[in-house]
Amino acid sequence: MADFHLFKLSILLVCLFSASTSTSTSMANKGGAGAGGVAVFPPTCDRIECPTYDVIHTGTDFEIRRYNSSMWISTQPIDDISLVDAGKIAFFQLFDYIQGKNDNNEKIEMTAPVISEVKPSDGPFCASSFVVSFFVPTKNQATAPSAKGLNLQKWGLTYVAVRQFSGFAMDDDVGQQAAALYSSIEGTVWSEAIDKSHSAKDSAEYIVAQYNSPFEFKNRVNEIWLTFDMEATFLAAAAV
Repeated sequence: MADFHLFKLSILLVCLFSASTSTSTSMANKGGAGAGGVAVFPPTCDRIECPTYDVIHTGTDFEIRRYNSSMWISTQPIDDISLVDAGKIAFFQLFDYIQGKNDNNEKIEMTAPVISEVKPSDGPFCASSFVVSFFVPTKNQATAPSAKGLNLQKWGLTYVAVRQFSGFAMDDDVGQQAAALYSSIEGTVWSEAIDKSHSAKDSAEYIVAQYNSPFEFKNRVNEIWLTFDMEATFLAAAAV
């Protein structure tokens, strides 16, 4: 039992200290993710539960997914200049939660991904805002416990533009990969929908989804997510 808890701890540690990512359905290549695009099904999702989705469009270096409804337990916004350092702060709160320090005194199974919603700062030495969230297992979602300092987030049907990258994600990497995703989508029907959804002042600019154990050095998969609302008009245009 102690070994099992250590395994769960190792997965959550990497999710917060390095960064690796992805989610469900089939993708052809099960090797490591390359420099960009979407080509890899994360091996972590063969071992633990991940949120489910359908791929509705595959573009050049990106993919559009439609995620089914899901539940997340989230930290309060953490102001820091570093995604990695913000993850260190969030780690203890989320690990305590799954170990039973919640309103139900209930232990929760480990899942993937752990996601960090990023609102970048206006300058290089200004703190950005990070909200770090853990995917609540399906069996716990109907009665998901809350906890002091954490918030439950209910996601309805959610559209996400996705770009993958490999290795250990560092602070400089995530900004570059997010910019590359925006560039790939520019000029497509998806770009208009994303811009419209991200126009609100309080919306996250992008999400870093993180999967692997810190002890995994091969087949690491990270993702940048851009969530957005998809209206019927955009769906109809994309189908043409």
